[in-house]
Amino acid sequence: MPRVREIGDPGSDPVLKETFAKETDAFGFVLNTTKIQAHTPGIMRAAKQLSTAVERSGLLPPELLALVYLRVALINGCPF
Repeated sequence: MPRVREIGDPGSDPVLKETFAKETDAFGFVLNTTKIQAHTPGIMRAAKQLSTAVERSGLLPPELLALVYLRVALINGCPF
């Protein structure tokens, strides 16, 4: 059970609606991290923009980026 309640419904917030729709289209569901970050939509959007900027920068090769994501998931106890 998560310590922070997940937001399952974007309600009337346009930022949440857009993000939830994009992730549902891309993955078939809304990511757990998004549901947690949805408590503060502005920070959620900024965090996603930061992740996108790191991926698009090309400063880390895709193989290394995948290993970074894996290591962070392991540190956080994430099963994937």
